Amino acid sequence: MWVDLLRATAGDGLLLEGVLQTPENRAAERPVDACLLLHGTGSNFYGSTLLEGISSVLLGWGLAVLRANTRGHDGISTAALAAGGRRLQGAAYEIVDDCRFDVSAWLALLAERGYQRVLVLGHSLGAVKALYALAHACPANVWGVVAVSPPRLAHSCYLESPEREVFLADYQRAEAAVSAGEGHRLLEVKFPLPYAVSAAGYLDKYGPQERYNILSFTAKVPRPVLATFGGAELTHTAFRGLPEDLEALRPQAAGLRVVVIPGADHLYTARHLELAEQIDLWLRWKR
Repeated sequence: MWVDLLRATAGDGLLLEGVLQTPENRAAERPVDACLLLHGTGSNFYGSTLLEGISSVLLGWGLAVLRANTRGHDGISTAALAAGGRRLQGAAYEIVDDCRFDVSAWLALLAERGYQRVLVLGHSLGAVKALYALAHACPANVWGVVAVSPPRLAHSCYLESPEREVFLADYQRAEAAVSAGEGHRLLEVKFPLPYAVSAAGYLDKYGPQERYNILSFTAKVPRPVLATFGGAELTHTAFRGLPEDLEALRPQAAGLRVVVIPGADHLYTARHLELAEQIDLWLRWKR
């Protein structure tokens, strides 16, 4: 196996790191030749146990695997710019819409390396980013998308949930900071997950505009889509009822398939092989 540490330049000049693993022998049994893997909130290309586990399976299939950072890697990071200088980034400061620059840059790099049938696989917020970016612009070398446990980023849903008061407390603090001209102020929030995020970043992700509600753009992805969920995560407000709501999109998204793996948690702990089996079944079915 060959391993290359890579750097991609996003369309707005941000520099991103990743690693491309290439098997010695490429297999022809599946309709894809490479996979682009995108991490979730605050993770990175080398720190996700789920992506590490899936990578080993994909490599065993004879597929090249690019595990890539998006600008939301780690909680807070210092990002280098192609023009020089640095700026604060990471999950705390990202604006999700900018993921389009990141996904496009990594897919262009794979195209330059000769990969013309790429499977984009994202986990958690990385799954939302994959769907969102490709719904807006889908390069020719993308074969399909695997969205592993994409959360429902939906202001209206959170307001109707049992966690309404916790969400409102976090949201109103963020709203007050932005109104005071302090959008970069860091807040420790509790919902939908506990982490440190800028006030502007929190409003971007969870505001009433619901820019990143996957139900509004998944059907616009012009490639086959597999969405997977773990049965154990479906009690959380961000996932409750989401498989059924995605299934309801099928009249507008004929290439969509939704799978729930019973008992699996959000990280698919000890269930990576079951997840890989579902991906393999889907790949062979869609071939």
